[in-house]
Amino acid sequence: MSQWQQILQRALQLHQAGNVSEAQALYRQILGGDPRNAVALHLLGVIAAQGGRSDEAVRLITQAIAIKPQFPEALANLGNALRDQGKLDEAIASYRKAIAISPGHAGAHLNLGTALRDKGLLDEAIGCLQKSIALRPDISEAHNNLGNALRDKGQLDQAMASYRKAIELNPKNSDAYNNLGVVLTDVRRWDDAIASLATAMQLQPGRADAHSNLGNALRGKGLFDEALAQCRTAVDLGPDSAIFQSNLGDVLKDTGQLNQAIACWRKAIALNPQYADAHCKLGMALLQAGELADGWSEYEWRWKASDFKERRDFPWPRWNPSDPACRTVLLTIEQGQGDVIQFIRYAPLVAQRCQRVLLQCHRTLLLLLQGIGGVSELIRQGEPLPAFDAHCPLMSLPGLLGTTLESIPAHVPYIKPDPVRTAGWADKLSAERRWKIGLVWAGSPKHENDRNRSMALTDFAPLAGIPDVVFHSLQTGDAAGQSASPPAGMELIDHAADLRDFADTAALIANLDLVISVDTAVVHLAGAMAKPVWTLLAFNPDWRWLLNRTDTPWYPTMRLFRQPAIGDWPSVMRQVAQALGQQAVKHGG
Repeated sequence: MSQWQQILQRALQLHQAGNVSEAQALYRQILGGDPRNAVALHLLGVIAAQGGRSDEAVRLITQAIAIKPQFPEALANLGNALRDQGKLDEAIASYRKAIAISPGHAGAHLNLGTALRDKGLLDEAIGCLQKSIALRPDISEAHNNLGNALRDKGQLDQAMASYRKAIELNPKNSDAYNNLGVVLTDVRRWDDAIASLATAMQLQPGRADAHSNLGNALRGKGLFDEALAQCRTAVDLGPDSAIFQSNLGDVLKDTGQLNQAIACWRKAIALNPQYADAHCKLGMALLQAGELADGWSEYEWRWKASDFKERRDFPWPRWNPSDPACRTVLLTIEQGQGDVIQFIRYAPLVAQRCQRVLLQCHRTLLLLLQGIGGVSELIRQGEPLPAFDAHCPLMSLPGLLGTTLESIPAHVPYIKPDPVRTAGWADKLSAERRWKIGLVWAGSPKHENDRNRSMALTDFAPLAGIPDVVFHSLQTGDAAGQSASPPAGMELIDHAADLRDFADTAALIANLDLVISVDTAVVHLAGAMAKPVWTLLAFNPDWRWLLNRTDTPWYPTMRLFRQPAIGDWPSVMRQVAQALGQQAVKHGG
Protein backbone atom coordinates (compact mmCIF):
# COMPACT_ATOMS: atom_id res chain seq x y z
CA MET A 1 0.00 0.00 0.00
CA SER A 2 1.45 3.37 -1.04
CA GLN A 3 1.86 6.35 1.25
CA TRP A 4 -1.12 8.11 -0.35
CA GLN A 5 -3.32 5.04 -0.04
CA GLN A 6 -2.52 4.82 3.66
CA ILE A 7 -3.38 8.48 4.15
CA LEU A 8 -6.59 8.04 2.12
CA GLN A 9 -7.62 5.10 4.29
CA ARG A 10 -7.07 7.18 7.42
CA ALA A 11 -8.99 10.10 5.90
CA LEU A 12 -11.92 7.84 5.09
CA GLN A 13 -12.03 6.56 8.65
CA LEU A 14 -12.09 10.11 9.98
CA HIS A 15 -14.74 11.14 7.44
CA GLN A 16 -17.00 8.21 8.37
CA ALA A 17 -16.52 8.99 12.05
CA GLY A 18 -17.69 12.56 11.48
CA ASN A 19 -14.30 14.25 11.80
CA VAL A 20 -14.85 16.19 8.59
CA SER A 21 -12.26 18.93 9.07
CA GLU A 22 -9.42 16.43 9.71
CA ALA A 23 -10.53 14.27 6.79
CA GLN A 24 -10.64 17.32 4.55
CA ALA A 25 -7.09 18.26 5.53
CA LEU A 26 -5.84 14.79 4.65
CA TYR A 27 -7.65 14.78 1.28
CA ARG A 28 -5.92 18.06 0.46
CA GLN A 29 -2.59 16.65 1.61
CA ILE A 30 -3.08 13.74 -0.79
CA LEU A 31 -3.87 16.09 -3.67
CA GLY A 32 -0.76 18.08 -2.86
CA GLY A 33 1.34 15.04 -3.65
CA ASP A 34 -1.02 13.33 -6.10
CA PRO A 35 -3.12 15.98 -7.92
CA ARG A 36 -4.87 13.35 -10.06
CA ASN A 37 -6.17 11.30 -7.15
CA ALA A 38 -9.78 10.95 -8.27
CA VAL A 39 -10.96 9.48 -4.96
CA ALA A 40 -9.62 12.40 -2.93
CA LEU A 41 -11.12 14.92 -5.36
CA HIS A 42 -14.45 13.12 -5.19
CA LEU A 43 -14.53 13.02 -1.39
CA LEU A 44 -13.53 16.68 -1.10
CA GLY A 45 -16.49 17.36 -3.37
CA VAL A 46 -18.74 15.32 -1.07
CA ILE A 47 -17.60 17.40 1.91
CA ALA A 48 -18.29 20.60 -0.06
CA ALA A 49 -21.79 19.34 -0.89
CA GLN A 50 -22.40 18.45 2.76
CA GLY A 51 -21.42 21.99 3.66
CA GLY A 52 -23.87 23.49 1.18
CA ARG A 53 -21.18 24.54 -1.30
CA SER A 54 -22.73 22.93 -4.35
CA ASP A 55 -20.71 24.91 -6.91
CA GLU A 56 -17.46 23.74 -5.37
CA ALA A 57 -18.83 20.21 -5.12
CA VAL A 58 -19.71 20.10 -8.81
CA ARG A 59 -16.27 21.44 -9.78
CA LEU A 60 -14.31 18.91 -7.67
CA ILE A 61 -16.42 15.87 -8.53
CA THR A 62 -16.37 16.76 -12.23
CA GLN A 63 -12.55 16.82 -12.04
CA ALA A 64 -12.60 13.40 -10.40
CA ILE A 65 -14.79 11.95 -13.15
CA ALA A 66 -12.59 13.46 -15.85
CA ILE A 67 -9.68 11.49 -14.37
CA LYS A 68 -11.75 8.34 -13.72
CA PRO A 69 -14.79 8.22 -16.05
CA GLN A 70 -16.01 4.82 -14.83
CA PHE A 71 -16.65 6.08 -11.29
CA PRO A 72 -20.31 5.37 -10.35
CA GLU A 73 -20.05 6.77 -6.81
CA ALA A 74 -18.72 10.07 -8.13
CA LEU A 75 -21.39 10.21 -10.85
CA ALA A 76 -24.11 9.59 -8.25
CA ASN A 77 -22.77 12.31 -5.96
CA LEU A 78 -22.35 14.68 -8.90
CA GLY A 79 -26.04 14.14 -9.52
CA ASN A 80 -26.75 15.11 -5.91
CA ALA A 81 -24.75 18.31 -6.22
CA LEU A 82 -26.40 19.23 -9.51
CA ARG A 83 -29.81 18.58 -7.94
CA ASP A 84 -28.86 20.95 -5.11
CA GLN A 85 -28.23 23.56 -7.79
CA GLY A 86 -31.67 22.96 -9.25
CA LYS A 87 -30.23 21.40 -12.41
CA LEU A 88 -32.56 18.42 -12.49
CA ASP A 89 -31.97 17.35 -16.08
CA GLU A 90 -28.20 17.29 -15.60
CA ALA A 91 -28.60 15.48 -12.26
CA ILE A 92 -30.83 12.85 -13.86
CA ALA A 93 -28.29 12.32 -16.66
CA SER A 94 -25.52 11.83 -14.10
CA TYR A 95 -27.54 9.29 -12.11
CA ARG A 96 -28.31 7.39 -15.31
CA LYS A 97 -24.58 7.24 -16.14
CA ALA A 98 -23.85 5.85 -12.67
CA ILE A 99 -26.51 3.16 -13.11
CA ALA A 100 -25.25 2.27 -16.59
CA ILE A 101 -21.83 1.56 -15.09
CA SER A 102 -23.19 -0.09 -11.93
CA PRO A 103 -26.76 -1.38 -12.38
CA GLY A 104 -26.84 -2.62 -8.79
CA HIS A 105 -26.09 0.81 -7.31
CA ALA A 106 -29.07 1.18 -4.95
CA GLY A 107 -28.18 4.76 -4.01
CA ALA A 108 -28.14 5.89 -7.63
CA HIS A 109 -31.56 4.34 -8.23
CA LEU A 110 -32.83 6.05 -5.06
CA ASN A 111 -31.53 9.46 -6.06
CA LEU A 112 -32.66 9.09 -9.66
CA GLY A 113 -36.16 8.24 -8.46
CA THR A 114 -36.15 11.25 -6.14
CA ALA A 115 -35.04 13.58 -8.94
CA LEU A 116 -37.60 12.15 -11.35
CA ARG A 117 -40.29 12.82 -8.74
CA ASP A 118 -39.07 16.42 -8.51
CA LYS A 119 -39.40 16.55 -12.29
CA GLY A 120 -42.98 15.28 -12.08
CA LEU A 121 -42.20 12.00 -13.85
CA LEU A 122 -44.00 9.95 -11.23
CA ASP A 123 -44.33 6.56 -12.90
CA GLU A 124 -40.64 6.40 -13.72
CA ALA A 125 -39.76 7.74 -10.26
CA ILE A 126 -41.80 5.03 -8.58
CA GLY A 127 -40.11 2.38 -10.71
CA CYS A 128 -36.62 3.64 -9.78
CA LEU A 129 -37.44 3.81 -6.08
CA GLN A 130 -38.90 0.31 -6.13
CA LYS A 131 -35.71 -0.89 -7.87
CA SER A 132 -33.62 0.74 -5.15
CA ILE A 133 -35.68 -1.03 -2.49
CA ALA A 134 -35.35 -4.35 -4.30
CA LEU A 135 -31.58 -3.91 -4.24
CA ARG A 136 -31.44 -2.64 -0.66
CA PRO A 137 -34.73 -3.19 1.21
CA ASP A 138 -33.26 -1.90 4.48
CA ILE A 139 -32.82 1.77 3.43
CA SER A 140 -35.42 3.84 5.28
CA GLU A 141 -34.94 6.85 3.02
CA ALA A 142 -35.90 4.83 -0.07
CA HIS A 143 -39.24 3.82 1.46
CA ASN A 144 -39.86 7.40 2.55
CA ASN A 145 -39.14 8.79 -0.91
CA LEU A 146 -41.29 6.11 -2.53
CA GLY A 147 -44.09 7.25 -0.23
CA ASN A 148 -43.65 10.80 -1.50
CA ALA A 149 -43.96 9.72 -5.13
CA LEU A 150 -46.97 7.53 -4.37
CA ARG A 151 -48.66 10.42 -2.56
CA ASP A 152 -48.07 12.68 -5.58
CA LYS A 153 -49.63 9.94 -7.71
CA GLY A 154 -52.70 9.92 -5.46
CA GLN A 155 -52.03 6.40 -4.16
CA LEU A 156 -52.47 7.37 -0.53
CA ASP A 157 -52.85 3.93 1.05
CA GLN A 158 -49.64 2.73 -0.61
CA ALA A 159 -47.89 5.96 0.43
CA MET A 160 -48.86 5.41 4.06
CA ALA A 161 -47.56 1.84 3.91
CA SER A 162 -44.22 3.10 2.55
CA TYR A 163 -43.89 5.73 5.28
CA ARG A 164 -44.66 3.15 7.96
CA LYS A 165 -42.00 0.83 6.53
CA ALA A 166 -39.52 3.72 6.60
CA ILE A 167 -40.37 4.28 10.26
CA GLU A 168 -40.08 0.56 11.04
CA LEU A 169 -36.56 0.56 9.56
CA ASN A 170 -35.60 3.81 11.30
CA PRO A 171 -37.86 4.83 14.23
CA LYS A 172 -36.01 8.16 14.35
CA ASN A 173 -36.87 9.09 10.76
CA SER A 174 -38.51 12.46 11.36
CA ASP A 175 -39.16 12.96 7.64
CA ALA A 176 -41.21 9.78 7.45
CA TYR A 177 -43.33 10.77 10.47
CA ASN A 178 -43.85 14.21 8.96
CA ASN A 179 -44.84 12.82 5.57
CA LEU A 180 -47.12 10.22 7.12
CA GLY A 181 -48.84 13.04 9.00
CA VAL A 182 -49.42 14.88 5.74
CA VAL A 183 -51.11 11.87 4.11
CA LEU A 184 -53.19 11.20 7.22
CA THR A 185 -54.34 14.81 6.93
CA ASP A 186 -55.19 14.20 3.27
CA VAL A 187 -57.49 11.33 4.28
CA ARG A 188 -58.94 13.35 7.19
CA ARG A 189 -57.63 11.13 9.97
CA TRP A 190 -56.98 14.20 12.04
CA ASP A 191 -56.00 12.61 15.36
CA ASP A 192 -53.56 10.16 13.76
CA ALA A 193 -52.09 12.99 11.67
CA ILE A 194 -51.62 15.19 14.74
CA ALA A 195 -49.88 12.36 16.61
CA SER A 196 -47.53 11.60 13.71
CA LEU A 197 -46.58 15.24 13.21
CA ALA A 198 -46.01 15.73 16.93
CA THR A 199 -43.58 12.78 16.83
CA ALA A 200 -41.76 14.35 13.86
CA MET A 201 -41.23 17.51 15.91
CA GLN A 202 -40.09 15.58 18.96
CA LEU A 203 -37.48 13.80 16.88
CA GLN A 204 -36.36 17.01 15.19
CA PRO A 205 -37.34 20.11 17.17
CA GLY A 206 -37.62 23.32 15.24
CA ARG A 207 -38.54 21.87 11.86
CA ALA A 208 -40.83 24.47 10.38
CA ASP A 209 -42.55 22.17 7.88
CA ALA A 210 -43.83 19.90 10.67
CA HIS A 211 -45.28 22.93 12.49
CA SER A 212 -47.02 24.05 9.31
CA ASN A 213 -48.33 20.57 8.55
CA LEU A 214 -49.54 20.22 12.14
CA GLY A 215 -51.38 23.49 11.65
CA ASN A 216 -53.13 21.95 8.63
CA ALA A 217 -54.18 18.88 10.63
CA LEU A 218 -55.44 20.96 13.55
CA ARG A 219 -57.34 23.14 11.11
CA GLY A 220 -58.98 20.05 9.65
CA LYS A 221 -60.04 18.95 13.14
CA GLY A 222 -61.55 22.39 13.75
CA LEU A 223 -58.99 23.46 16.38
CA PHE A 224 -58.39 26.83 14.82
CA ASP A 225 -56.60 28.60 17.67
CA GLU A 226 -54.06 25.78 17.94
CA ALA A 227 -53.74 25.67 14.16
CA LEU A 228 -53.07 29.39 14.02
CA ALA A 229 -50.32 29.09 16.65
CA GLN A 230 -48.59 26.28 14.75
CA CYS A 231 -48.77 28.10 11.42
CA ARG A 232 -47.37 31.28 12.98
CA THR A 233 -44.50 29.28 14.46
CA ALA A 234 -43.78 27.80 11.04
CA VAL A 235 -43.63 31.28 9.50
CA ASP A 236 -41.35 32.48 12.29
CA LEU A 237 -39.00 29.54 11.72
CA GLY A 238 -39.20 29.73 7.92
CA PRO A 239 -40.13 33.27 6.88
CA ASP A 240 -38.98 32.68 3.31
CA SER A 241 -41.35 29.77 2.69
CA ALA A 242 -44.27 30.56 0.40
CA ILE A 243 -46.01 27.37 1.56
CA PHE A 244 -45.90 28.37 5.22
CA GLN A 245 -47.30 31.81 4.39
CA SER A 246 -50.10 30.24 2.37
CA ASN A 247 -51.02 27.75 5.09
CA LEU A 248 -51.19 30.60 7.62
CA GLY A 249 -53.48 32.41 5.20
CA ASP A 250 -55.82 29.41 5.16
CA VAL A 251 -56.33 29.50 8.92
CA LEU A 252 -56.66 33.27 9.03
CA LYS A 253 -59.43 33.07 6.44
CA ASP A 254 -61.15 30.29 8.38
CA THR A 255 -61.22 32.51 11.46
CA GLY A 256 -62.68 35.48 9.61
CA GLN A 257 -59.44 37.47 9.25
CA LEU A 258 -59.73 37.90 5.50
CA ASN A 259 -57.50 40.95 5.11
CA GLN A 260 -54.69 39.25 7.03
CA ALA A 261 -55.15 36.13 4.92
CA ILE A 262 -54.89 38.19 1.74
CA ALA A 263 -51.66 39.69 3.04
CA CYS A 264 -50.25 36.19 3.64
CA TRP A 265 -51.07 35.03 0.13
CA ARG A 266 -49.53 38.18 -1.33
CA LYS A 267 -46.35 37.43 0.66
CA ALA A 268 -46.41 33.85 -0.61
CA ILE A 269 -46.64 35.07 -4.20
CA ALA A 270 -43.84 37.58 -3.62
CA LEU A 271 -41.67 34.69 -2.40
CA ASN A 272 -42.72 32.42 -5.28
CA PRO A 273 -44.43 34.23 -8.16
CA GLN A 274 -45.38 30.91 -9.80
CA TYR A 275 -47.10 29.50 -6.70
CA ALA A 276 -50.46 28.66 -8.25
CA ASP A 277 -52.16 27.61 -4.99
CA ALA A 278 -51.49 31.01 -3.42
CA HIS A 279 -52.69 32.85 -6.54
CA CYS A 280 -55.91 30.82 -6.58
CA LYS A 281 -56.60 31.34 -2.88
CA LEU A 282 -55.86 35.03 -3.22
CA GLY A 283 -58.31 35.17 -6.13
CA MET A 284 -61.12 33.63 -4.10
CA ALA A 285 -60.40 35.91 -1.15
CA LEU A 286 -60.47 39.01 -3.36
CA LEU A 287 -63.75 37.86 -4.89
CA GLN A 288 -65.19 37.37 -1.42
CA ALA A 289 -64.03 40.87 -0.50
CA GLY A 290 -65.83 42.24 -3.57
CA GLU A 291 -62.62 43.09 -5.45
CA LEU A 292 -63.81 41.32 -8.56
CA ALA A 293 -61.42 42.61 -11.22
CA ASP A 294 -58.27 41.40 -9.45
CA GLY A 295 -60.14 38.40 -8.07
CA TRP A 296 -61.13 37.02 -11.46
CA SER A 297 -57.58 37.43 -12.73
CA GLU A 298 -56.01 35.58 -9.79
CA TYR A 299 -58.71 32.91 -9.88
CA GLU A 300 -57.54 31.85 -13.34
CA TRP A 301 -54.53 30.27 -11.61
CA ARG A 302 -56.88 27.52 -10.39
CA TRP A 303 -55.96 25.42 -13.44
CA LYS A 304 -52.45 25.01 -12.07
CA ALA A 305 -53.38 24.65 -8.38
CA SER A 306 -52.39 21.39 -6.72
CA ASP A 307 -55.84 20.53 -5.36
CA PHE A 308 -57.82 21.49 -8.45
CA LYS A 309 -59.33 18.33 -9.89
CA GLU A 310 -60.19 19.66 -13.34
CA ARG A 311 -57.55 19.16 -16.02
CA ARG A 312 -58.15 19.51 -19.72
CA ASP A 313 -55.79 20.22 -22.58
CA PHE A 314 -57.91 20.96 -25.62
CA PRO A 315 -55.99 21.52 -28.85
CA TRP A 316 -58.36 24.42 -29.55
CA PRO A 317 -57.73 27.99 -28.32
CA ARG A 318 -59.43 29.59 -25.34
CA TRP A 319 -62.27 31.90 -26.29
CA ASN A 320 -61.47 35.57 -26.74
CA PRO A 321 -64.62 37.73 -26.47
CA SER A 322 -63.14 40.29 -28.85
CA ASP A 323 -62.41 37.75 -31.61
CA PRO A 324 -65.06 38.20 -34.35
CA ALA A 325 -63.81 35.13 -36.20
CA CYS A 326 -65.05 32.71 -33.54
CA ARG A 327 -68.27 31.18 -34.83
CA THR A 328 -68.74 28.27 -32.39
CA VAL A 329 -67.61 28.22 -28.76
CA LEU A 330 -67.76 25.29 -26.33
CA LEU A 331 -68.52 26.17 -22.71
CA THR A 332 -67.02 23.49 -20.48
CA ILE A 333 -68.14 22.51 -16.99
CA GLU A 334 -65.91 22.48 -13.96
CA GLN A 335 -66.37 21.80 -10.27
CA GLY A 336 -69.95 21.30 -9.06
CA GLN A 337 -73.43 21.32 -10.52
CA GLY A 338 -74.30 24.47 -8.58
CA ASP A 339 -71.48 26.25 -10.39
CA VAL A 340 -73.03 25.32 -13.74
CA ILE A 341 -76.41 26.61 -12.63
CA GLN A 342 -74.91 29.86 -11.36
CA PHE A 343 -72.72 30.66 -14.35
CA ILE A 344 -74.89 29.44 -17.20
CA ARG A 345 -76.46 32.90 -16.92
CA TYR A 346 -73.53 34.09 -19.05
CA ALA A 347 -74.50 31.98 -22.08
CA PRO A 348 -76.71 34.69 -23.64
CA LEU A 349 -73.83 37.17 -23.38
CA VAL A 350 -71.55 34.70 -25.14
CA ALA A 351 -74.23 34.11 -27.79
CA GLN A 352 -74.16 37.83 -28.59
CA ARG A 353 -70.56 37.35 -29.73
CA CYS A 354 -70.73 33.89 -31.35
CA GLN A 355 -73.17 32.25 -33.72
CA ARG A 356 -73.31 28.97 -31.78
CA VAL A 357 -72.77 28.21 -28.11
CA LEU A 358 -72.28 24.59 -27.09
CA LEU A 359 -72.51 23.56 -23.45
CA GLN A 360 -70.87 20.52 -21.92
CA CYS A 361 -73.21 19.35 -19.16
CA HIS A 362 -73.55 16.94 -16.20
CA ARG A 363 -76.03 14.12 -16.83
CA THR A 364 -78.21 15.30 -13.92
CA LEU A 365 -78.53 18.76 -15.51
CA LEU A 366 -79.30 17.77 -19.10
CA LEU A 367 -83.09 17.87 -18.90
CA LEU A 368 -83.08 20.94 -16.67
CA LEU A 369 -81.02 22.99 -19.13
CA GLN A 370 -82.85 21.98 -22.30
CA GLY A 371 -83.74 25.21 -24.07
CA ILE A 372 -81.63 27.39 -21.72
CA GLY A 373 -81.12 30.85 -23.15
CA GLY A 374 -78.10 31.36 -25.40
CA VAL A 375 -77.19 27.66 -25.74
CA SER A 376 -77.51 26.03 -29.15
CA GLU A 377 -76.64 22.47 -28.12
CA LEU A 378 -76.03 20.46 -24.93
CA ILE A 379 -73.34 17.77 -24.84
CA ARG A 380 -73.45 15.23 -22.06
CA GLN A 381 -70.24 15.02 -20.06
CA GLY A 382 -68.06 12.23 -21.43
CA GLU A 383 -69.65 12.15 -24.87
CA PRO A 384 -67.68 12.97 -28.06
CA LEU A 385 -67.41 16.67 -28.74
CA PRO A 386 -68.64 18.24 -32.00
CA ALA A 387 -66.53 20.70 -33.94
CA PHE A 388 -65.93 24.12 -32.38
CA ASP A 389 -63.56 27.03 -32.80
CA ALA A 390 -62.73 27.88 -29.18
CA HIS A 391 -63.60 26.78 -25.68
CA CYS A 392 -64.08 28.46 -22.33
CA PRO A 393 -64.68 27.14 -18.80
CA LEU A 394 -67.97 28.49 -17.44
CA MET A 395 -66.34 30.02 -14.38
CA SER A 396 -63.89 31.99 -16.49
CA LEU A 397 -66.70 33.91 -18.20
CA PRO A 398 -67.23 36.54 -15.47
CA GLY A 399 -63.61 37.62 -15.68
CA LEU A 400 -63.48 37.57 -19.47
CA LEU A 401 -66.63 39.67 -19.64
CA GLY A 402 -65.43 42.15 -17.02
CA THR A 403 -68.10 41.42 -14.40
CA THR A 404 -68.34 43.88 -11.50
CA LEU A 405 -70.70 43.77 -8.54
CA GLU A 406 -72.90 46.22 -10.40
CA SER A 407 -72.88 44.34 -13.71
CA ILE A 408 -73.60 40.80 -12.55
CA PRO A 409 -76.28 39.48 -14.96
CA ALA A 410 -78.96 38.83 -12.34
CA HIS A 411 -82.15 38.84 -14.40
CA VAL A 412 -84.23 35.95 -13.04
CA PRO A 413 -85.68 33.55 -13.79
CA TYR A 414 -83.18 32.28 -16.31
CA ILE A 415 -84.02 28.63 -15.59
CA LYS A 416 -87.59 27.48 -16.04
CA PRO A 417 -88.88 24.04 -15.04
CA ASP A 418 -90.44 21.56 -17.42
CA PRO A 419 -94.17 22.43 -17.58
CA VAL A 420 -95.32 18.79 -17.69
CA ARG A 421 -93.33 17.81 -14.60
CA THR A 422 -94.40 21.01 -12.87
CA ALA A 423 -98.05 20.22 -13.55
CA GLY A 424 -97.54 16.73 -12.19
CA TRP A 425 -96.26 18.09 -8.90
CA ALA A 426 -99.06 20.63 -8.84
CA ASP A 427 -101.57 17.79 -8.96
CA LYS A 428 -99.81 15.94 -6.14
CA LEU A 429 -99.78 19.01 -3.89
CA SER A 430 -103.10 20.55 -4.93
CA ALA A 431 -104.93 19.64 -1.71
CA GLU A 432 -102.30 21.29 0.48
CA ARG A 433 -103.23 24.80 1.66
CA ARG A 434 -100.46 25.30 4.18
CA TRP A 435 -97.21 27.09 3.43
CA LYS A 436 -94.99 24.61 1.56
CA ILE A 437 -91.28 24.81 2.37
CA GLY A 438 -88.47 22.77 0.82
CA LEU A 439 -85.56 21.71 3.02
CA VAL A 440 -81.98 20.65 2.26
CA TRP A 441 -79.65 20.08 5.22
CA ALA A 442 -76.55 18.49 3.68
CA GLY A 443 -74.38 18.70 0.59
CA SER A 444 -72.05 16.15 -0.93
CA PRO A 445 -69.67 14.68 1.66
CA LYS A 446 -66.94 14.84 -1.01
CA HIS A 447 -66.93 18.65 -0.89
CA GLU A 448 -63.77 19.93 0.78
CA ASN A 449 -65.73 22.19 3.14
CA ASP A 450 -68.65 19.84 3.73
CA ARG A 451 -67.98 19.34 7.45
CA ASN A 452 -68.56 23.08 7.91
CA ARG A 453 -71.32 23.76 5.38
CA SER A 454 -73.58 20.73 6.01
CA MET A 455 -75.97 20.14 8.89
CA ALA A 456 -78.11 17.29 10.22
CA LEU A 457 -81.88 17.29 9.96
CA THR A 458 -82.02 17.37 13.77
CA ASP A 459 -80.43 20.84 13.63
CA PHE A 460 -83.69 22.05 12.04
CA ALA A 461 -85.66 21.25 15.21
CA PRO A 462 -86.31 24.99 15.95
CA LEU A 463 -88.52 25.05 12.83
CA ALA A 464 -90.80 22.31 14.13
CA GLY A 465 -94.16 23.37 15.47
CA ILE A 466 -94.49 26.59 13.46
CA PRO A 467 -98.17 26.69 12.55
CA ASP A 468 -99.55 26.55 9.02
CA VAL A 469 -96.31 25.11 7.63
CA VAL A 470 -95.48 21.77 6.00
CA PHE A 471 -91.96 20.82 5.00
CA HIS A 472 -90.91 18.96 1.85
CA SER A 473 -87.54 17.26 1.73
CA LEU A 474 -85.46 18.14 -1.31
CA GLN A 475 -82.55 16.22 0.18
CA THR A 476 -80.87 13.54 -1.92
CA GLY A 477 -77.91 11.25 -1.31
CA ASP A 478 -77.09 9.40 1.88
CA ALA A 479 -78.36 12.23 4.09
CA ALA A 480 -81.86 11.77 2.66
CA GLY A 481 -82.30 8.81 5.00
CA GLN A 482 -82.61 11.25 7.90
CA SER A 483 -86.07 12.16 6.58
CA ALA A 484 -87.42 9.01 8.24
CA SER A 485 -86.83 10.56 11.66
CA PRO A 486 -87.63 14.29 11.53
CA PRO A 487 -87.50 16.42 14.69
CA ALA A 488 -90.48 16.07 16.99
CA GLY A 489 -93.36 18.20 15.82
CA MET A 490 -92.07 18.64 12.26
CA GLU A 491 -94.22 17.38 9.41
CA LEU A 492 -91.76 16.46 6.68
CA ILE A 493 -92.67 14.80 3.39
CA ASP A 494 -89.83 12.82 1.85
CA HIS A 495 -89.54 13.13 -1.95
CA ALA A 496 -86.07 11.57 -2.42
CA ALA A 497 -87.43 8.64 -4.47
CA ASP A 498 -89.03 11.04 -6.95
CA LEU A 499 -86.03 13.33 -7.44
CA ARG A 500 -84.09 11.57 -10.19
CA ASP A 501 -82.36 14.69 -11.53
CA PHE A 502 -82.47 18.46 -11.24
CA ALA A 503 -85.40 18.71 -13.66
CA ASP A 504 -87.50 16.84 -11.08
CA THR A 505 -86.19 19.04 -8.28
CA ALA A 506 -86.96 22.21 -10.26
CA ALA A 507 -90.52 21.08 -10.94
CA LEU A 508 -91.09 20.44 -7.23
CA ILE A 509 -89.52 23.77 -6.24
CA ALA A 510 -91.87 25.52 -8.66
CA ASN A 511 -94.74 24.31 -6.49
CA LEU A 512 -93.23 25.36 -3.17
CA ASP A 513 -93.46 28.72 -1.42
CA LEU A 514 -89.93 28.83 -0.02
CA VAL A 515 -86.70 26.81 -0.05
CA ILE A 516 -84.43 26.69 3.01
CA SER A 517 -81.08 25.05 2.37
CA VAL A 518 -77.44 24.89 3.27
CA ASP A 519 -75.01 25.95 0.55
CA THR A 520 -75.69 23.35 -2.15
CA ALA A 521 -76.72 23.32 -5.81
CA VAL A 522 -80.37 23.56 -4.73
CA VAL A 523 -79.98 27.18 -3.58
CA HIS A 524 -78.58 28.08 -7.00
CA LEU A 525 -81.46 26.30 -8.68
CA ALA A 526 -84.10 28.06 -6.57
CA GLY A 527 -82.37 31.42 -7.07
CA ALA A 528 -82.11 30.91 -10.83
CA MET A 529 -85.84 30.13 -10.87
CA ALA A 530 -86.58 33.35 -8.94
CA LYS A 531 -88.10 31.38 -6.06
CA PRO A 532 -87.73 32.69 -2.50
CA VAL A 533 -84.74 30.86 -1.01
CA TRP A 534 -83.01 31.17 2.35
CA THR A 535 -79.39 30.04 2.25
CA LEU A 536 -77.72 28.93 5.49
CA LEU A 537 -74.02 29.79 5.45
CA ALA A 538 -71.10 28.62 7.55
CA PHE A 539 -68.93 31.22 9.26
CA ASN A 540 -66.37 31.00 6.45
CA PRO A 541 -68.53 30.42 3.37
CA ASP A 542 -67.68 30.19 -0.29
CA TRP A 543 -66.33 33.33 -1.98
CA ARG A 544 -69.48 33.97 -4.02
CA TRP A 545 -71.50 35.00 -0.96
CA LEU A 546 -69.23 38.00 -0.28
CA LEU A 547 -68.98 39.46 3.24
CA ASN A 548 -71.50 40.56 5.86
CA ARG A 549 -74.50 40.61 3.52
CA THR A 550 -77.95 39.17 3.98
CA ASP A 551 -78.59 39.48 0.25
CA THR A 552 -76.58 38.55 -2.84
CA PRO A 553 -76.22 40.31 -6.20
CA TRP A 554 -76.30 36.89 -7.88
CA TYR A 555 -79.88 36.02 -6.90
CA PRO A 556 -82.44 38.78 -6.13
CA THR A 557 -84.84 36.39 -4.37
CA MET A 558 -82.25 34.93 -2.00
CA ARG A 559 -81.74 35.77 1.67
CA LEU A 560 -78.54 34.78 3.49
CA PHE A 561 -78.34 33.59 7.09
CA ARG A 562 -74.75 33.52 8.32
CA GLN A 563 -73.13 31.81 11.29
CA PRO A 564 -71.93 34.51 13.72
CA ALA A 565 -69.12 32.21 14.90
CA ILE A 566 -67.48 29.01 13.69
CA GLY A 567 -69.92 26.10 13.96
CA ASP A 568 -72.74 28.18 15.43
CA TRP A 569 -75.71 26.65 13.63
CA PRO A 570 -78.05 27.10 16.65
CA SER A 571 -77.90 30.89 16.26
CA VAL A 572 -78.65 30.56 12.55
CA MET A 573 -81.63 28.31 13.16
CA ARG A 574 -83.04 30.65 15.82
CA GLN A 575 -82.94 33.48 13.28
CA VAL A 576 -84.55 31.28 10.63
CA ALA A 577 -87.27 30.11 13.02
CA GLN A 578 -88.10 33.68 13.97
CA ALA A 579 -88.22 34.83 10.34
CA LEU A 580 -90.23 31.79 9.32
CA GLY A 581 -92.71 32.31 12.12
CA GLN A 582 -93.28 35.89 10.97
CA GLN A 583 -93.71 34.80 7.33
CA ALA A 584 -96.07 32.00 8.31
CA VAL A 585 -98.28 34.45 10.18
CA LYS A 586 -98.44 36.65 7.09
CA HIS A 587 -99.16 33.64 4.90
CA GLY A 588 -101.92 32.42 7.23
CA GLY A 589 -103.45 35.87 7.29
